[in-house]
Amino acid sequence: MNQKELNELRRRFRPDRCNISKIFGCYVNSNKEIIAWIDTSLGLMQPEEQEMYLALLKKTLSGSLGKNLVDIVFSTEQVADSDEHRLLQTIRQTEGKDPNAREALFRRIIDALDMQESNYLILLAADAYDVPHRGKDDILLADAGDTVFRYFVCAVCPVKAPTLALRYDIERNEFHPGSTGHVALAPEFGFLYPAFDDRAANIYNALFYAKNPAELPQEVIDALFRVEPPMSSAEQKNAFDTALTEALDRDCSYDVVQAVHEQIRARIEDHRETHDPEPLTLTARDVGGILADSGVAPERIETFQKACAKRYGEDAALTPGNIIESKKFEVTTPEVKISIAPENSYLIETRIIDGRKYLLIPADEGVEVNGIGVCIRE
Repeated sequence: MNQKELNELRRRFRPDRCNISKIFGCYVNSNKEIIAWIDTSLGLMQPEEQEMYLALLKKTLSGSLGKNLVDIVFSTEQVADSDEHRLLQTIRQTEGKDPNAREALFRRIIDALDMQESNYLILLAADAYDVPHRGKDDILLADAGDTVFRYFVCAVCPVKAPTLALRYDIERNEFHPGSTGHVALAPEFGFLYPAFDDRAANIYNALFYAKNPAELPQEVIDALFRVEPPMSSAEQKNAFDTALTEALDRDCSYDVVQAVHEQIRARIEDHRETHDPEPLTLTARDVGGILADSGVAPERIETFQKACAKRYGEDAALTPGNIIESKKFEVTTPEVKISIAPENSYLIETRIIDGRKYLLIPADEGVEVNGIGVCIRE
């Protein structure tokens, strides 16, 4: 899926735009016991209630592709004959109305999930989208489409336990202690099945959402999809950092790392400015070109590329936003941390003076210490 297709689906999560007829789900306590079932018509809800349910479901399509939203890829064998794929297809084809399939899905999540002491809410809703034709000028032509995209979304939302708080009593015009009640929070994770690729259903893929991209619920992914869990954004960055430092060894200088960071950051900015809906990706070969431009020896580059292939897979496409921090640049020592805008990272220099290693920063004017302007004497 690309960003344009994702946005197209996100816009459907309004009462007047979607074809969702039912909201299904269950409320689970910290002992993995289902204490309430949800099977209600969206059309019979009050408008405020409709919007609240749809907002929670829509949240599973938020965040960045490749970071909060990761592709789940099924093998040909799974699509042809597997329990996990057959279950997803059953829920999709019955619009979630098969109670046995729903419960089987919920049980897979419950058995694999550890929310510690928190209760949580599982929501499920199916939609049928009459996909309009997209004209040459990128305008959607509602009367020209001939494809119906049938899909469902599932969200797992923590539930905040009730607390006492001062509440305003309108009738008495006073504040009195009262319970906040059990409140469903934004989803911790969820998924869309099938993926919406080239504006049509792709039953070989699902799109998994994680609120915290650094911690993907690997056990849940395995229970639902039986695939090799994708690397989290934190795991991708750690793998990249390790491959770079180990392969370059003493050649991993400040200048090399700054060049890698700056060139990848520049590609991210260029991609953002082009408004290209397809996610930006890099390969180890692309990074190898940056290293070559920085004067790194060919044998070091080859070692780095082999390390990436081992960690990510041969010819893997890396998400640039996962392997560098594009909006910050930090240099740390055991005693000092320097934070600088990424576009100004070139201002920092490394130098050895009288046998000691130094980080140098120009300080011509505007120097402040805790908000106090100071002068640097010659």
